[in-house]
Amino acid sequence: MKVAIVHDFLVQDGGAERVLRALHDIWPEAPIFVLVADMERFADLAKADIRESFLGKIPGAKKHSQWFLPFMVGATEKLDLRGFDVVISETSAFVKGVLTDEKTLHICYCHTPTRYLWSESSEYVDGLRKPRLVKWILPRFLSKLRQWDYAAAGRVDLFVANSRTVADRIRKFYRRVSTVVYPPVDYDKLSKAVTNKPGEYYLAGGRLAYYKCIDLVVWTFNRLGLPLKIFGEGPELEHLKKTTRSNIEFVGRVSDEEKIKLFAGAKAFIHPQLEDFGITPVESMSAGRPVIAYRAGGAVETVVEGETGIFFDNQEWSDLYEAVLKCEKTVWDSEKIMAHAEQFSQENFADSMKKFVEDNWEKYRK
Repeated sequence: MKVAIVHDFLVQDGGAERVLRALHDIWPEAPIFVLVADMERFADLAKADIRESFLGKIPGAKKHSQWFLPFMVGATEKLDLRGFDVVISETSAFVKGVLTDEKTLHICYCHTPTRYLWSESSEYVDGLRKPRLVKWILPRFLSKLRQWDYAAAGRVDLFVANSRTVADRIRKFYRRVSTVVYPPVDYDKLSKAVTNKPGEYYLAGGRLAYYKCIDLVVWTFNRLGLPLKIFGEGPELEHLKKTTRSNIEFVGRVSDEEKIKLFAGAKAFIHPQLEDFGITPVESMSAGRPVIAYRAGGAVETVVEGETGIFFDNQEWSDLYEAVLKCEKTVWDSEKIMAHAEQFSQENFADSMKKFVEDNWEKYRK
């Protein structure tokens, strides 16, 4: 079985890239096709067979791939996937639209239907800091791109969703059914850090972008006065620093080892945003620590209220405030939290994906 893996953009490291690495571990000989790759950021994939589209040869495409949006469809369709038995596209944007041989099985691991085309189209345009002419033209361009995206989803033989939340979106926007396989978390490393004597601080973090709602956490802990550590970098970092009191510490970008220590030493991890799946809450639980989460998206599927965490229903500081006070009064069982998180391990992901691909290839080839 000759396998190819296709990924949108290898330019920043996040949850999608974690899945890419896991797929590469399962099929290490499979070439990885990407629209653009900035390999200076991915030294661990230096020995992988990375094949870029023509966009990779254009100056500026690696650093400013968003400027090349009009060329993404062409770059996707020109990827040469001839001769492969199975193509696995791992995507939240374009590469579900690759062209494959008629005898090739195309499986798409979908992180979400493209947000700025479907679930968040209006918010995307309204939030742009662009001239009025651009904001007037863009919806018309996105409408054409949306038509292509729907057609591209029709090229996929089988969809795999990273959560039930995403499976619902695939059914809504693409009119397709999907199988849920949750993304992998480095459970083995995290679980070894478990301690029954957590520190005195709460933890939040990740990419510090507006939609991550870290400002909500800051407002709440300004009022609570409890110790809070925030890890990560992003466009909101400087603004957030200007609004915090002395009980809040920004620790910046951290290594995997440092992040594990932060999780294991925290009272709880704060997850205030809506995510398709949400890796960081599961990382916290893998380290035996509870999660205080906004009741929406993937967190509803991964956090068990009262056992591995606490939910709050509205993205308002008063709701989060009450949830933190409730957490303060709760005695948590680290071993029980960790045991729940084991289902999201890399091993389980590898077993599930390998079986799904091999079983369906056997059916497809007959």
